[in-house]
Amino acid sequence: MSRVLLNNYSTFVDSIKRESGDKSCPIWLLVNPKYPEDTTNIWSPILYEIQDMVYRKLHARINNRNIFVSHAVSDIVRVPSTSINAEVANNIEVLRESVFEHQPKLIFTFGAITNEFVRRIFYRKPENGSKYWSTSNLGDEFERSIANFDISQINWIPLVRRIPKTCKNLKDWEESNNYYRDVAAKIAAKIIENKDSLKIWI
Repeated sequence: MSRVLLNNYSTFVDSIKRESGDKSCPIWLLVNPKYPEDTTNIWSPILYEIQDMVYRKLHARINNRNIFVSHAVSDIVRVPSTSINAEVANNIEVLRESVFEHQPKLIFTFGAITNEFVRRIFYRKPENGSKYWSTSNLGDEFERSIANFDISQINWIPLVRRIPKTCKNLKDWEESNNYYRDVAAKIAAKIIENKDSLKIWI
């Protein structure tokens, strides 16, 4: 394989790894590439609960195959708390352009890094370091995003990184499940309320 073809192939493969789904879908997931399993360990149980609640209320289901998934940061451990290096700055600008072009209605982030990354896409101040986003602060930010939900705008909804495999006993497992159900109920309520404005249905 020639060097040109090899470079093109590598770029194509990298694009597949970085993105999946349809950018025109109103639901976007922004994932830290260090934790790609978040879409399975966190989003899947939340989506399962959302689908159940939506079906019971609307007798409809969300087409989850179209949900757009993108890596928020290409290949770094964390978003710097003060200066932003060239790669991160470029990723922010590229994703910012994509977000404002496609206008997704719900952008979900997972944990501290992707949350801070999206804050900078929307020029939110102050630029807090990723360490600022404790579980408690992320939980508060989630509640604010739900309280201020506006279907006419882009709504970014931060999710706490809670991974089932860290559960050591029945209590931990129940707390994780309760978190998923609680979060899913609040998201599902907004989806149901704005069902006619969301092109997400099978």
